[in-house]
Amino acid sequence: MSSTIVAHSPDNPNRDQRPGVPLVRGTFTDKQTNFTVWTSSVPAPDSFQVALTNNPADLVLVVSGVNSGHLHATWGQEWRAFVPEWKAWVQDAAFKVFYNGHADDRPNPGKVRFCDG
Repeated sequence: MSSTIVAHSPDNPNRDQRPGVPLVRGTFTDKQTNFTVWTSSVPAPDSFQVALTNNPADLVLVVSGVNSGHLHATWGQEWRAFVPEWKAWVQDAAFKVFYNGHADDRPNPGKVRFCDG
């Protein structure tokens, strides 16, 4: 059994805000497996976790040290043997979902900032 990891991204419009449900940042897929990036709390986040979409208790990855910059990835037992390239892709996709709500590089409508001067 796993416990919920605390994390937060205040400008993510895709998070699930229903009472009693962990904050879901979004999902991504490697075309074979669907993954969900989620957290349980808003204040002072420093980590997030990735789980299988159909089973949030089946942890794939936990990333800690988000705020401190001392990042540490901990892989679930069955995911540790995957090739490094795939694991790097999952970490990258998970960070994008955590911060933006989606895994691709599309801009977030309504959240564009620019400086004119």
